[in-house]
Amino acid sequence: MRTIRLVAYHAGQCDPKKCTSRRLERLGLMTFVPRPSALPNGALLLTPKADRAVSPADGPRAERRGLAIVDVSWKRYLLAANPVNYGKPFVLSSVEALAAALVIFGRPEDARAILSKFTWGGQFLALNQEPLDAYAQAGDSAGVVRAQADFI
Repeated sequence: MRTIRLVAYHAGQCDPKKCTSRRLERLGLMTFVPRPSALPNGALLLTPKADRAVSPADGPRAERRGLAIVDVSWKRYLLAANPVNYGKPFVLSSVEALAAALVIFGRPEDARAILSKFTWGGQFLALNQEPLDAYAQAGDSAGVVRAQADFI
């Protein structure tokens, strides 16, 4: 299985000391681009405003083109484990959103690898094990949306 390239446009709207994507970039696990239009063509873009839920069916595209994110606050579907928003539903950090997508793609080891850079990272997977397992079992976006109804 090939490594999924993680890419971000960082809008500079968060506290640099608490920013998860900045830490991933410093550790060489993520690449920043200077503007949103510089995100890789065809990359799977994670956004809390998406009209389609990420699903296992998106994994091959992410492997080929990369997994991209615009560094913003994440406010949907899972519980945050980061210290700023611990236990609050729907307020994820960027690394939590990326890790969730990796688990859904059947790559929990990659999710654990990026979360391991944060003292609270393992807690994210523990808090969200049931919904992430259900989302990973869904065949497509519609299946993920159906599964979400069990957890909202």
